[in-house]
Amino acid sequence: MVASRLINVAGVSEVLNNCYVTYSDKSKHKILGVKKSTLAKYTAVSEEVAEEMSQASAVSNKADVFVSVTGVAGPDSPYEGKEVGLVYIGCNVKGKNKVKEFKFKGDRIKIRECATTAALDFARVCILEYITETQFGLNK
Repeated sequence: MVASRLINVAGVSEVLNNCYVTYSDKSKHKILGVKKSTLAKYTAVSEEVAEEMSQASAVSNKADVFVSVTGVAGPDSPYEGKEVGLVYIGCNVKGKNKVKEFKFKGDRIKIRECATTAALDFARVCILEYITETQFGLNK
């Protein structure tokens, strides 16, 4: 949904090179390089997996910005202790990686829409922080 929202903007092809939908653990490992051990220990819906998703892809694709989203949209959760609406979003800006946890309410569609908006907003914040740090020599 993040890519879908982005491609609605005319001219985005000038800056958007790749998008991946890695829904299964197997695809997270095969396409993005998430370690099998990380998936086994923490599950796909975790801070650790969101971080590896964004780190691995930013390095392998030489992307300036990479955003990862992993979570439980419902209607049920396949993971014990991880409720519907739990989402982790990772953002890597030129090698600087951050992950944030979100908890959304609503049905599957609402949770996915909220996660999409949050991912784009989080990317915006991370990009602005990176620019501020590099322009003004700040280290947070």
